[in-house]
Amino acid sequence: MKKNKVVSLGGGTGTFPVVTALKAIDANISAVISVSDSGGSTGRIRDEFGFQPVGDLRQSLAALANKEGQEWIQKILLYRFSKGSGLKGHNLGNLILTALQDMTGNTTESLDIAEKIFNLEGTIIPVTSSDVNLKIHYADGSTAVGEHTLDNTDKNPKKIEKISLTPECSLNPTAEKAFIEAELIIIGPGDHYASLLATLVTNGTKEAFKKSKAKIMYISNLMTRRTQTHGMTILDHLTEIEKAIGKKVDYILINDTTIPKNILEIYAKEQEFPVEDDLNGDKRIIRAELLLDKIVIKQKNDIAHRSFLRHDAKKLEKVFKKILG
Repeated sequence: MKKNKVVSLGGGTGTFPVVTALKAIDANISAVISVSDSGGSTGRIRDEFGFQPVGDLRQSLAALANKEGQEWIQKILLYRFSKGSGLKGHNLGNLILTALQDMTGNTTESLDIAEKIFNLEGTIIPVTSSDVNLKIHYADGSTAVGEHTLDNTDKNPKKIEKISLTPECSLNPTAEKAFIEAELIIIGPGDHYASLLATLVTNGTKEAFKKSKAKIMYISNLMTRRTQTHGMTILDHLTEIEKAIGKKVDYILINDTTIPKNILEIYAKEQEFPVEDDLNGDKRIIRAELLLDKIVIKQKNDIAHRSFLRHDAKKLEKVFKKILG
């Protein structure tokens, strides 16, 4: 039977449940991933070795691991050292990918080798072959460079006007081919600026979307981020996504599960809240119970911002089955 060609677009922990769900329905998966991360273990390795950041790529590697032996492959790729003066805080998967980059001198080739080693059920594609950083343009006219600056601790974070990549870069031809050949492209969930738009603003992406005949699904984030999307509604997020791809999406997937009050209180202390659903009667909306029924506690010595709430891969799987027929 012919497999449906599906592209998952973004990066970070949001990609994991999407790719896991697609793998369960035996789709032909291409994960197009942002490569502008500059924080945590990834940032430290990037500073020392000068390669493209590997943190978001590692999440997809773990999700695409073959079902046989998957548990331990995922544990290896996601393991974080808790001691050792040089290793503490580093992620083992990041170190493995960096070693492969050092041996091959090329991120794309290192991923090809990783796919064979871990017997992956899909392909991981860096959105660009260039070494780039995120550039944040604020509403007051100021700018900052580096994804890590998005998590500043200012009491009143500045409003983000837009983001770009520096230096200017072009879409990876392999990613362009994946977009054009896909039957379904899934955008999100994931950090709005650091993962989703960081992928979509690459030069050539809008043109690839125009050439593609794929249906496009946007999966709304569950919560806002104080330093990035405070006060932004689903429509606000969607408007920026559609501007970046140059066309309307076909499906808008929104969580319909009630978030427990005690979890909302934890988020509220950080001035983070559920993304307001203000789309009203938009016929593209699919509302479904998508929430994972447990909170996710980040590993010790992980200094990056992590969400407690995640989408449930099994619940996403049911939606994807209906969309793909």
